[in-house]
Amino acid sequence: MIFPQALKAWQTPEFKDVLKEEIERLDPSLLPLQQGLSQSSYVGDGKFSVMMIRISDESNFIYIKAGIFYGGVIAGCNCADDPTPVDEQPEYCEVEFIINKLTAETSVKLLSD
Repeated sequence: MIFPQALKAWQTPEFKDVLKEEIERLDPSLLPLQQGLSQSSYVGDGKFSVMMIRISDESNFIYIKAGIFYGGVIAGCNCADDPTPVDEQPEYCEVEFIINKLTAETSVKLLSD
């Protein structure tokens, strides 16, 4: 993934908002949301939101610790008589984004507790 707008906004007051926008426009499958589930078995189809926790930089990289709020579902057997409702459960995980200051290429990893 690449965050060119966030890199342009680096070291400005708009950086957090621009980065949040770029992250929230991502396809959720590009994030480690499935691995971050704790209350359900599959990531839901709803939107997710991002909260910045810490931002730092070293030489050529910007490090962002972020919390992601999203929904997960507990999947039943999909049988006609399955009484399990398909309700989204709130989920939360923390990730680290690492932005290359030269190319805007960004990696993301799930942070463990």
